[in-house]
Amino acid sequence: MDFDLFVIGGGSGGVRAARISAGHGARVGVAEARFWGGTCVNVGCVPKKFMVMAAEYGGAADDARGFGWDIAKGGHDWAALIAAKDKEISRLNGIYRRLLDNAGAKIFDARATFIDAHTLDVGGERITAERILIATGGHPTGLEIPGAEHAVVSDDIFALPEMPRRVAVVGSGYIAVEFAGVFAGLGAETHLIYRQPLPLRGFDADLRAGLAEALEQSGVRQHPGTLPVAITAEGGAKQVQLSDGSVIEVDLVFFATGRAPNTRGLNLGAAGVQTGPKGEIPIGTDFATNVAHIYALGDVTDQVNLTPVATAQGHALADSLFGNKPRGVSLANVPSAVFSIPPIASVGITEDQAPAGAKIFVSKFTPMRHTISGRARKTLMKLIVDADTDKLLGAHMLGEDAPEIMQGLAVAIIAGATKADFDRTIGIHPTAAEEFVTMRTQTRVAGALAAAE
Repeated sequence: MDFDLFVIGGGSGGVRAARISAGHGARVGVAEARFWGGTCVNVGCVPKKFMVMAAEYGGAADDARGFGWDIAKGGHDWAALIAAKDKEISRLNGIYRRLLDNAGAKIFDARATFIDAHTLDVGGERITAERILIATGGHPTGLEIPGAEHAVVSDDIFALPEMPRRVAVVGSGYIAVEFAGVFAGLGAETHLIYRQPLPLRGFDADLRAGLAEALEQSGVRQHPGTLPVAITAEGGAKQVQLSDGSVIEVDLVFFATGRAPNTRGLNLGAAGVQTGPKGEIPIGTDFATNVAHIYALGDVTDQVNLTPVATAQGHALADSLFGNKPRGVSLANVPSAVFSIPPIASVGITEDQAPAGAKIFVSKFTPMRHTISGRARKTLMKLIVDADTDKLLGAHMLGEDAPEIMQGLAVAIIAGATKADFDRTIGIHPTAAEEFVTMRTQTRVAGALAAAE
């Protein structure tokens, strides 16, 4: 056949699998029809974080007055931010291509679809492969309501020609709360509309409540327990009718209501590959689909949709197939971060998931910086400890540098650290992080809140 492995999709997972496989000596081809680096590099975590950083500078200028700096803030230059972001994304696109070139993989700037279980149509060329990997990621989805055509999704945000002055963000997941913070931080009147009582469903309840409070303090106007039912447009304005009967007038309506796997149009039926109810591709622990030589990983499988997970899976698959080092990737205790303002980070289980009687430690305080800046912002830290083994089951944080701090805690939890290990660790003073090793007073036991209700 033409290739030992053909990879459909040039995102983080696909590129890692292709590069490592080629390094092991396999003949590898990779097809990408849109942009190298996938969602994360082009319309996801990388440009999103640049925008979050841009929004944080405005707050930092305000905070500086408490420390004796008189920083005059001018208007934000949206075009300059987008140009700087685009320049860096172009550089990263080139890096992904060079990684594949240097490893010896053959690059196809084309769409790939199945002809049969070993044959692909790649930009009109017929290609055969012993093994095929589907790493096509996902795409943003909107709401099917009247006037939905007047809204945008996350892919569109990164190329807006100008900064909107009034924004309605619909949703309360990662993307919604992150961009609510971005727009509010850049000076827009920002509305966050979500059907849950608190944002970030699935995260620990204390973090969800803390983030709702932080969003309010940053000027985000929240509309919990509501849904948009219709959108109309008049002139340059959009009117969003909510389920509670109210109407919001804005310049931009942004649907951040979820993502779906990119499986449509791959002609998976021709290869016999089965999909789930949302179009996701079920896989086993060896990343194989129901067709033994066809594999899938990353967001297209709709398991844990995080870039580092896809990258780890791609590396493990390459080692298993061609490196004589068969291994999988555990999806237990995967750390994650939400780059809201302030950010959230978590690893392990939430209190709701904890076994009855687990020890709960919570600390909420004003971080050192804001005792002087005067900003009404709290940091929240939380540990969940198994009552029988003393092992850490979960760690959660809301506050500045939470993602940076949580990476180290994730290592400790995966290594099986106990609360006693934390207690005998000397803190680094003065930092917020030291609070994780100085929490001595138990707040409650798991199940206590539910019992009280």
